[in-house]
Amino acid sequence: MSALPRFVGLFALMYAAFGVSSPFLPAFFASRGLAPEQIGLLFATGTAVRLASGPLCSRLADRTQALRVVLAACAALAAAIALSLLPGTGFPALLTISWLHAAALAPITILADALALRAAGAGRTFEYGWVRGTGSAVFIVGTLVSGQAVGAWGLPSIIVLHAALLLGAAGAALRVPEHQPSVVHVAQPAPPARAMDLLRIPPFRRLMLVSALVLGSHAMHDAFAVIRWSAAGVTPAMASALWSESVAAEVVIFFVIGPRLVERLGPAGVLALAAGAGTLRWVVMASTAEVVALALVQPLHGLTFAALHLACMRLIAAIVPSQLAATAQAMYALGATATTALLTLASGRLYGSFGARGFLVMALLCAAAAPLTWRLRSVAR
Repeated sequence: MSALPRFVGLFALMYAAFGVSSPFLPAFFASRGLAPEQIGLLFATGTAVRLASGPLCSRLADRTQALRVVLAACAALAAAIALSLLPGTGFPALLTISWLHAAALAPITILADALALRAAGAGRTFEYGWVRGTGSAVFIVGTLVSGQAVGAWGLPSIIVLHAALLLGAAGAALRVPEHQPSVVHVAQPAPPARAMDLLRIPPFRRLMLVSALVLGSHAMHDAFAVIRWSAAGVTPAMASALWSESVAAEVVIFFVIGPRLVERLGPAGVLALAAGAGTLRWVVMASTAEVVALALVQPLHGLTFAALHLACMRLIAAIVPSQLAATAQAMYALGATATTALLTLASGRLYGSFGARGFLVMALLCAAAAPLTWRLRSVAR
C-alpha cells in the first residue's frame, strides 16, 4: 500500500495546479492587453500543440522506459515556462510562451495515468480510481483557492501557485514506483514495434472509437449548457450548482461506485452503460431546461466521463503491451481531445441553427457507441 499515498500526492499536486490556473488564466491574458480574439487564438492553438506534444513525449518515455523521469522533467519545465509569463508582454511573446507551456504540460497526466495503472495492476494493490478521483476532488479545491488568491494578491498569484504546485508534482513523480514491463511469454504475440501498430489491435480501435464518441458528445454541453440554461431563466447560482453536481458525481464514481461497476459489469458493460447514460442525458437536455429535470440528469456525468474513463483504463491495461503503456494513453487522449475539438466547432453551428435540439445529435453519437462495446466483452473482466 506504500505506493498509494505517493500516487495520491502526485495526482493531488498535478490537478491542484490545473485547478488554480484554469478559471482565471484567460483573465490573466486579458490583463496583459490581449483582445478576446487573441485569447481565443492562444487557447485554440495551445490545444493543437498539446495534441502533438502528448504522443511525442509519451513515445519517448516508452522507448526509454523512463516514465518517471520524463514526467518529472515535463512538470518542472512547465513550471519554469509558466513563471516566464509574469514578465511577458505583447501578443507574440505571450503566444510563444503559452505554446511552450502547453507542450511541456500535455504529457504529464498521460504519463501519470500510465504509471498509476502499472502500479495498480502489480498485485492489485490499489484502485486506479482512488488516485484519479483524488485529482478531480483537488481540482475543485484548486478552483476555490484560486478565487481567494486573486482577491488577495491579484491575477499573477495564480501563475505563482500553478508553478509551485507543478514543481511539487515534479518531485512527487520521482517518488512513485515505476514497475518495469512484464516479460512477454513466447506463446504471446510480439508487442507492436511502432506506435501506429497499436491501431492494428482491433479492441484498441474500438475502445478509441467508443471513447471518442461518448467523451466527444460532451462538447455541446461544455460550450452551450450555461448559455442554454441562462436563456431559459436559470439563475447563475443555480447553473453553478448544476455544474458542481456533475463534478461531484464524477468524484463519487471514481472513489466508490466506479471500481465496483467495472468489477461487476466488466469494462465493456460499463462502456455500454456510459453510452446509454449519455443518450439519456442529451435527450433530456434537448427536451427541457426545467431545473428538476436537469438536476436529475447532471449526475449522469459520473457515468459518461468517470465510469467510462475507468473502463477504458482497465481495457488498455488488458490489451496493450506494457512497453507501450504511455503511448496507448496518449493515443486514447488524442482521439478524445481531437474529436471534442471538432465537435465543439460543429456545436456552434448546430446550436446556432437548431438551439437546444442540437443536443439530439450528441445523443445519437452516444447511441452509435453502444453497439460497438459488444465485441469488447470478451477482452477483460
